[in-house]
Amino acid sequence: MKYSRMTAGSLAAVATVLSIAPAQADLGDQLAKLLPNDGGFNHQFGWSVAISGPTAIVGAVWDDDNGTGSGSAYLFDTSDPANPTQLFKLLPNDGAAEDQFGVSVAISGTTAIVGAWRDDDNGTDSGSAYLFDTTTGAQIAELLANDGAADDRFGRSVALSGTLAIVGAPLDDDNGANSGSAYVFDISDPANPAQLFKLLADDGAAFDGFGVSVAISGTTAIVGAWQDDDNGPTSGSAYLFDTTTGRQIAKLLPNDGAAVDRFGLSVAISGATAIVGAWGDDDNGNNSGSAYLFDTTTGAQIAELLPVDGAADNHFGISVAISPDGIGTTAIVGARWDDDNGAESGSAYLFDISDPANPVQTAKLLPNDGARGPNFGQSVAISPDGIGTAIVGAFWDDDNGYASGSAYLFDAAAPGTCPWDLDDSGDVGVKDLLFLLGAWGPCPKKGDCLADFDDSGDVGVKDLLFLLGAWGPCP
Repeated sequence: MKYSRMTAGSLAAVATVLSIAPAQADLGDQLAKLLPNDGGFNHQFGWSVAISGPTAIVGAVWDDDNGTGSGSAYLFDTSDPANPTQLFKLLPNDGAAEDQFGVSVAISGTTAIVGAWRDDDNGTDSGSAYLFDTTTGAQIAELLANDGAADDRFGRSVALSGTLAIVGAPLDDDNGANSGSAYVFDISDPANPAQLFKLLADDGAAFDGFGVSVAISGTTAIVGAWQDDDNGPTSGSAYLFDTTTGRQIAKLLPNDGAAVDRFGLSVAISGATAIVGAWGDDDNGNNSGSAYLFDTTTGAQIAELLPVDGAADNHFGISVAISPDGIGTTAIVGARWDDDNGAESGSAYLFDISDPANPVQTAKLLPNDGARGPNFGQSVAISPDGIGTAIVGAFWDDDNGYASGSAYLFDAAAPGTCPWDLDDSGDVGVKDLLFLLGAWGPCPKKGDCLADFDDSGDVGVKDLLFLLGAWGPCP
């Protein structure tokens, strides 16, 4: 056993946390509400959200620290989900009015990326994205497209996976006005990111909006083109790409696609499964919305997701996510105009997709203080199953003033999952603690450590806190 890196103080802290480890919540239970320390009028905190392990990031696209609409983002420690702590407020070194920094966010390990789609570095509203170190809150680098131009809106969407970043520019003009594009960057040296590929749809056309949404998992990227017209005007589509070559693999279209479905406005991917939202779909009434699962190895549709209580104008599918890294079996879908708590109050839904051909709705998420108008569900994200924390943005919430915004944490652990039970005994106890302490330090290879619960590449304090928070019988 390798105890050499554990100090006496660390072990004392272990004993303390053991004595206060909280009981696990039930699937779908609200854990906490996130509010920034300096929230204010029309900041729209919650416009974008992401989570990786115990660290969450929330965008506030209209914050005004660098001028009106300059934007910001916030990092939170959620290792104790019932008592999250704000870590840092992220601001770009060159932020300016109307940059809308925070329009998109993503996080992987100790790196976060934030889009600023109206930054002017390559011309008016050309756009940019920024990398930050989540352990310090410091800016690492700014990403710019090699051929960026005015009105491209580079940064409208961002995603990270390992050493790769992808950034969407939906108003790029390479295939016609506002046809759109996306860019893949190597961030293995985050301080010196390198553009690898510019992604364009093989059949791209004017006003497709390709790049409005992006996601990446392993060597596969997905890009949404919400105004593509293969199934009618603004019916939408999505595309799969090989990130090792930049080549298009497949074009995704729903089996029942129709005009104004807006399929592709939201996308996510985990391993061999992709999810695409279509908030304008009409299966449960006008603009009730839907989402679709696809097999990324074949491009074939697997299933359509519909909420049990779907209704007109709910906008189900405005946001989608799958628990990441190919190990997840849970999907989350936002419905920002659901009206359970009043008009445009919003909701989100959890689905068990362990059998992707037969998805099952497992929970409907509603905030404990839901009210008319917050647009809860505008943004959603979920950490890996087992850790199982979902985050949902409500950018129009008014706790800190009109449209100041908020975000909520929910329990989203898939039933029966218990990754902290390292000895497979059915509960989390002393043997699991000893196993974790014996693995303390860097992993031989990222993904090879069972006790690396936050997927950071090493076993450390945050992983210890996860295990202690789950102490006792597994769900």
